[in-house]
Amino acid sequence: MAAGRVEGQAFGMDRRQSEIIGPVKIYTRTGDSGDTALFDGTRVQKSDSRVAAYGDVDELNAWLGLVVSNLNDDDIAPKLRQIQRDLFAIGARLADPSHRIAGRVSKAVISADDVARLEGWIDALDHELPALRRFILAGGSAAGASLHVARTVCRRAERAMVALGGEAFEVELLQYVNRLSDLLFTMARAVNRRAGVPEVEW
Repeated sequence: MAAGRVEGQAFGMDRRQSEIIGPVKIYTRTGDSGDTALFDGTRVQKSDSRVAAYGDVDELNAWLGLVVSNLNDDDIAPKLRQIQRDLFAIGARLADPSHRIAGRVSKAVISADDVARLEGWIDALDHELPALRRFILAGGSAAGASLHVARTVCRRAERAMVALGGEAFEVELLQYVNRLSDLLFTMARAVNRRAGVPEVEW
């Protein structure tokens, strides 16, 4: 994300900004000194652990956009688009130390139902895949390899969230990200199998 106001708007500084109605100015110079605003207006350094956590989530979202751009799969592509929307919600929640955004912006809600949806997708895809008996090397088709990269970024985002501590965000967020890395691994295998690309065992 661009620095300053746009960075804040990606994950919400107030209701008006989080829903972004009307034109958005790309630069405002407010972050030129190395700080940024969280949802509640608190200003923190861009090196702050909370900013790093939602930055990892933002990077994961961008990787999934790259996957979709290389993917010709009417089953998996819509799922990834939904995940991208969910990741914006998670980023917004991570940028909200006062835990207020979910009550103001309905699309920022992540619940146990969202975690269950990921589990259902994993189970459905797993049925079409051969059982794993050994570790496999990341790679395959362009989309499959990108999903493997996204999986590792997802794990990094999870580690950054854990480092914030259990009181920093709602428990469903960590459950979602934990399950998402498993889904991305399963999706990578499914995409490669559907493309006719064999897995390479370690």
